[in-house]
Amino acid sequence: MIFSHISDTHLGLTQYGLQEREDDVYLVFNESIDTSIKDHVDFVIFAGDIFHVPNPSGTAILQMANALKRLKQNNVESFFVLGEHDISRIRSSPIPYVYHNLGFSKYVGQGTPIIHKGVLIAGFDKIRRGEMSKFYDKFSEIDKIAASHQGHKILVMHQGISEINQFAGELSSTDLPKNFTYYAMGHLHDKFLKQFSHLGGPVAYPGSIEMTTSEGIKETQKGFYEVDISTSEARPSWIKLDTRPQLSDRVEFENLNESITKTIAKITGYSKKPIIEIKIHGNNIDSDIIQSQITRLAPHTLHYTWKITQVEDSGGSVLLERPSSIDDELFRLAINYLGTQENATFAIQELLPLLSTNKIKEAEQAILEEFERFRSKK
Repeated sequence: MIFSHISDTHLGLTQYGLQEREDDVYLVFNESIDTSIKDHVDFVIFAGDIFHVPNPSGTAILQMANALKRLKQNNVESFFVLGEHDISRIRSSPIPYVYHNLGFSKYVGQGTPIIHKGVLIAGFDKIRRGEMSKFYDKFSEIDKIAASHQGHKILVMHQGISEINQFAGELSSTDLPKNFTYYAMGHLHDKFLKQFSHLGGPVAYPGSIEMTTSEGIKETQKGFYEVDISTSEARPSWIKLDTRPQLSDRVEFENLNESITKTIAKITGYSKKPIIEIKIHGNNIDSDIIQSQITRLAPHTLHYTWKITQVEDSGGSVLLERPSSIDDELFRLAINYLGTQENATFAIQELLPLLSTNKIKEAEQAILEEFERFRSKK
């Protein structure tokens, strides 16, 4: 028996204001569905952040509906939980509920286990940091049920694990129920697979299916897991998706012309126009010269950008751009200014995503909830 574990599809995401980037997400999403059908998986798990926003466009809603329809036509069931991008703070019903109500897919985000082909599947929607302590009893209850089940047990969650990412982690691996044979995780956008000695199976993050805004520009692979559970152990295999290439190169200003020529030669054979970032290092940098050279990339790329690195007198360098991990740097700065990691986590993980997408009402609700939680501790 084989199942697919897909997460962080972020359907509807439009990067750089380009329709091509929204279409890129749909293309790789449909590739993951088509591959799952071709490989005759028995079921599919969607581990949250199905959509990029809680009120997705009609196109995004139809893309998911058509994919679920194709799965059903091939006798492939699917199961899903909700991520923070799927849930509105103003208490409206999440769009993915429609697929459950119509019988296209099965919602498993409330911790109630179901049995499918002898496999126990249980899940939890994204749990906010301030609410985590309320769920430990539920974790204990579901763990007892899993311990008594003969066969595979899959836990689906959209949460960060602190041992994997200290800033995005709302709980540690020791908080997880212990008796599951596979932990189908979502939320972290990089691929990660680890077997903790105190857990019954591997903790797996397939990562996002395409690069998202918070990840910057970098050369990486995206995909999903197909998991073989035909034996007593869950054995995940990585399936790479055909994403648009992205490159981030560091070049010397003195060699800019030659470096751009080499970059163009490198990307000319790509089947998809890439996204390029050029980090320029050196002294006495002339931005007019940079602009004239960088524009040579335009016919060969979907999107390009450039940053400047300047050399200090001490021999070190200062990068005049965002750090390689924007999330880590934001957390570091937030902790410095807000005083505690708890306050920083609320500001970066909950408030900032709402404000950055102009969800003012949801942001107000988040602040009120955080204040009530703070007051209850006094």
